[in-house]
Amino acid sequence: MARAFNVYGIGNAMVDIQYRVTSGFLATAGIEKGVMTLIEGDRHHELLRRLGDDVLKRSSGGSAANTMIAVANLGGKAYYACKVAKDAYGDFYLQDLAAAGVASNRFQGEGITGKCLVMITDDADRTMNTFLGITGTFGPEQLEPDVIQESDYLYIEGYLVASDKGFDAAVAAQAAARAGGTRVSLSLSDPSIVAAFGDRMRALVAGGVDLLFCNEAEAWAFTETGNEDDACSALEELVGAYAVTYEAEGAVVWNGGERIRSPGFGVDAVDTNGAGDMFAGAYLFGMTHGLDAEQSAKLANYASMRVVAQYGPRLEASLKDETERILEM
Repeated sequence: MARAFNVYGIGNAMVDIQYRVTSGFLATAGIEKGVMTLIEGDRHHELLRRLGDDVLKRSSGGSAANTMIAVANLGGKAYYACKVAKDAYGDFYLQDLAAAGVASNRFQGEGITGKCLVMITDDADRTMNTFLGITGTFGPEQLEPDVIQESDYLYIEGYLVASDKGFDAAVAAQAAARAGGTRVSLSLSDPSIVAAFGDRMRALVAGGVDLLFCNEAEAWAFTETGNEDDACSALEELVGAYAVTYEAEGAVVWNGGERIRSPGFGVDAVDTNGAGDMFAGAYLFGMTHGLDAEQSAKLANYASMRVVAQYGPRLEASLKDETERILEM
């Protein structure tokens, strides 16, 4: 019997606010280029003032939210458990998520909705300064174990391990999935998170991960290796399957058998924000809609190519009903 949802995601809920900036602005503002940096409330207000009103785009975001939106974009059924505030940004977040076709718990509490200030430079690199706000208190009480168990996959955003409550939520969600026969997928999210919270990541992997998503740098950091073969071999001892992305070069995927290299699609990138999230969502769509690992990787590489060719972490046009065409390319 088909389950209610293909993927149940958990992660931070933040409004993505995107700006086009220069490298000089980043240097003057004291912002490290090309990485995600957590900031406090005062710094968040200061940067909002400095960046001004010249906004490229606002959207419901957070890494796992982007992945759930990708699942829905392709025609899948996605659910997102999150926490936003009872403020204008929180209202916008839930409305935007619903408009993207993602169901959610619609939880709003007292506080300030989180924001991710995404600064894009001319080289298509993206720099993120993230104020978690109320999403930093996302915990087990925001979970719905019955909905997790009515989903094919649980998707855990690795950024959650940066907070005690977030890590507790990840562990509780994983336990609920295991109890209900729901497969567990995990994203390593960022090399800095792996470096700072590697013990928590390894605890989740030890608890059982059926599908791991990471990029090359995250794979090396997690396995403490220095080349592709060693990193992939180490992952094969730890998880049921994985997908390691290599930006424009594509991905290496493994589903318990053959290690497969899936080439990327060439494109002039303008914004790399959301590429990994899109890859994970498209791959999960494929794996829950009858595709094998190689086909899912091709679909995911194509979707990632499309998203880096535009501004913003989600596709403006739907890929629903285009799977067959993409696989024939």
